[in-house]
Amino acid sequence: MSTAAATSREILIATIADLLDGVRTVAVGASSPIPAAGAMLLRARSESSGRDPVRVIVLGSREHNFFTNGAFELFDATAQGRIDAFFLGGGQIDGQANINLVGTGDYPASPVRWPGSFGSAFMYYLVPRVILFREEHSPRVLVDKVDFVSAPGASERIYRSGGPHALLTGLALFGFDKQRKRFCLRSVHRGSSAKEIRAATGFDYDVPEQVPFTPEPDAETLALLRGRVTDELAECYPQFAETLVADRAA
Repeated sequence: MSTAAATSREILIATIADLLDGVRTVAVGASSPIPAAGAMLLRARSESSGRDPVRVIVLGSREHNFFTNGAFELFDATAQGRIDAFFLGGGQIDGQANINLVGTGDYPASPVRWPGSFGSAFMYYLVPRVILFREEHSPRVLVDKVDFVSAPGASERIYRSGGPHALLTGLALFGFDKQRKRFCLRSVHRGSSAKEIRAATGFDYDVPEQVPFTPEPDAETLALLRGRVTDELAECYPQFAETLVADRAA
């Protein structure tokens, strides 16, 4: 097993596992290899330490998905309160945790179009722990105000059991204050700085007096990640699993 220092993606995966700590069932979309790896790492850590088992659902996987009807069953399980955590991203994410999956510019004449909202609003309203994830961290993605609200981060006078728990990017980790509807910088990843994060972020947010570095995975976590988790990822994300191996070699 490699003893090299954690790669940037391994730090993201370990951070996701930490953010998921305590959940029993986590669902991941079909095109989300880093969140899937984080969920699998949480499951592996829980089993190795004798804690309560974690159920991981990766849409599109045969090995890590007990659903037989895809997203329809996911929505049904969510409505029943059986999904504890989920991941959402967006072409744009703003400072109130609104996400845009439709496109840029004035809808419907959007000059740039993305795949669409699908069930993002439904999941955002109902899943207790939604983690926003986008590896790119730039003013192009993290904007002051999204051009189209696919799913709102906060709601007025509407009961919702779900909502944003955190925002994780390739440079930093933010927490979200649901009462104030505002992000707060929690940590920066190795190689980044609070000044760099401010310059790369299009929305305003709170910053503590001392901004820590994001904790890096310990030796036991790296062993699980580089062994069991990479093997499990190869079933549903073979190219990404190869990329993780290549990153470590580099």
